[in-house]
Amino acid sequence: MIPLPSQCPFGGGEIVVTRFYCPDSGLTVEGQFSVVAPFAQLAPEQLKFVEIFVRCEGKLSRMEDELKLSYPTIRTRLHEVIRALGYEPGKEEPSGVSEDKRKSVLQALDEGQLSFEEAMQMLQGGD
Repeated sequence: MIPLPSQCPFGGGEIVVTRFYCPDSGLTVEGQFSVVAPFAQLAPEQLKFVEIFVRCEGKLSRMEDELKLSYPTIRTRLHEVIRALGYEPGKEEPSGVSEDKRKSVLQALDEGQLSFEEAMQMLQGGD
């Protein structure tokens, strides 16, 4: 099967699904259905990136090895995916933890030196 495009390949306009077919029952439903799934708006290469991100448990260092790309390149691609989903990277709530400490905690977490719970406690200012 071919994945549903998020935009018209000819004019770039919105895709409207007009028919669903179930091969098991032979049932066809016709109408006008908008595709609103959040990941439907991602390009195929962005979907592949998300798949690898999930498989690597969000660890960018593992993604570096798998994709043979630098950390800054992977981070840029992650930001592109975040923007494509309608969000702005880095717009999270302030944690009250300095940027240097946040980076060191996240690096320790990424390297397996801290558990998720320990890292969360440190990032929330509980040291």
